[in-house]
Amino acid sequence: MDEVRLLCDYASDYLDVNELGDFTPVAFEELLLNIYPRKVIAPPESAAETVAAARTLVDFLLATEEIGGKMAVRMRTVLDRIEPEMPIALADTSRFGMAKSLFSAMGADSLEQDAVLSVSAVQEEPAVEHCECPGCSPLPPVRLAPHETLAASVPRVPLLTDARRLVQWMLAGGRTPTVKGRLRVRDAAEAAAQLAVADPGLLWDLAVHTGLVEVEGTTVFEGEDLDPLEVWAATVEFVVDTDTGGAITGHVSLDEELYGLCDMLYRLQAPVPVPLVGDYLEEIGLAEEGEGGIDVPEAVRRLAYCGIAEPGTETLRLTPLALWGLRELYTDLGIEAPEAADLSAADAPELIEGLLSGMPAEAAEADIEGWLGGRTPARAATELLGSVSGAPAAARGVAVTIVDRLGPEAEEAVRAFLEDSELRPHAIHWLTARGLSAPDLTQQEALWMSVDMLALAMPAAEEDPEAFAENMSASGPASQVIEEMWRVDHPDVVDVLELLGRSLRDRDAAKAARKAAFKARSRAIG
Repeated sequence: MDEVRLLCDYASDYLDVNELGDFTPVAFEELLLNIYPRKVIAPPESAAETVAAARTLVDFLLATEEIGGKMAVRMRTVLDRIEPEMPIALADTSRFGMAKSLFSAMGADSLEQDAVLSVSAVQEEPAVEHCECPGCSPLPPVRLAPHETLAASVPRVPLLTDARRLVQWMLAGGRTPTVKGRLRVRDAAEAAAQLAVADPGLLWDLAVHTGLVEVEGTTVFEGEDLDPLEVWAATVEFVVDTDTGGAITGHVSLDEELYGLCDMLYRLQAPVPVPLVGDYLEEIGLAEEGEGGIDVPEAVRRLAYCGIAEPGTETLRLTPLALWGLRELYTDLGIEAPEAADLSAADAPELIEGLLSGMPAEAAEADIEGWLGGRTPARAATELLGSVSGAPAAARGVAVTIVDRLGPEAEEAVRAFLEDSELRPHAIHWLTARGLSAPDLTQQEALWMSVDMLALAMPAAEEDPEAFAENMSASGPASQVIEEMWRVDHPDVVDVLELLGRSLRDRDAAKAARKAAFKARSRAIG
């Protein structure tokens, strides 16, 4: 019944099906092949259950005389045609809506395989204990700027600068608030004109909330000895978790959604193109306001004024101050919000483990540069390669990728790993690429290295199969090479060959990969 209810909800929200009798065959086609793939995170194999629910709904419509017998026949005919097409639609990432794509990127693999989760439910339903949806999944570790840097940035936030100016203006003029501590209408009008601020009422409420000003009855006192970061923590709470009535972004509904929007950006830890922000707001069902809808660029500009977003018109991303403030807010709410360790001072295994945890590219790059900066090239190569001898392909791939940045000064350190069977092909490749003397790769070693690098690429390939298939079409191994890969003694060889069998666009190469995977499985069993 939950599935039937979800179908009815989506039909009402997106297809103007306001009464049960409004259902048509076209509505079912639009629901199951367009709306569902865009809105619902669900594995392709769940399609049969959804189509079955649609058939149950048709039976109900017929039994309650909402539709006639001929209409029921037409609906069932459409559902028969839809049934084999829906799994393909659910698996087609090009059909995903923006919200579904973003939440999938944040950790859709954490969902149970048989779970069917509405993206709108992630936004609208209260969190349930043990919920495993992306919106309720554990927060990722974040890299925070040094406290001294953050504290020095707080006074430069335009919103707080204007709030302080308003407080000084009120005190200098001997002006008093209302008995409820609010800014008087006449003072708000004068402040807007004299201080050239857009919303004095908002600034005053912020000043009171953060302690920049203290109010006792109609008497006001300037806040003293305030910790800048305490003021900023209170500012973030005020901006994203207070009823501001549209004063922050210019739209009431967007102000109400700011916590969810900031939470998404916190989890992504990456800039989002402004046009896609508009798509995201539409996907989560945010009500449009006015004839032109929500002015996303203007909302982003306002968030930059508040110190939440980095200034710019191309992308939306959180400022370092916003990251820190949101983490404080999460902590106050009892939500675990881990801080990412500074890996530049870690040992090699800790560095590799941290890089594999999925940190943002900018933070990873800073850590790698800092880590290499504290070591000679020879020491860096020895520590990195030594820590991944016998390790999984992913760890080995990270180490080899970092070592590839090193110059000829690391030659002797790299050469020492020619005796390691797993690292030998990589060491030979490193030496050869720098014009240094090196043994020739045997055919078996070349095959092993190909499998190893493809194993490293598997997580990204599963996340974006189209991009992987395109890359393989341009630079993938030839059919003759794939046919021989099954002979490689590599723990991931079966998975790699199965991936190639699913991904390669060349039919002969894909067929060769599937045959090789069969041989590799048989070899492993034998």
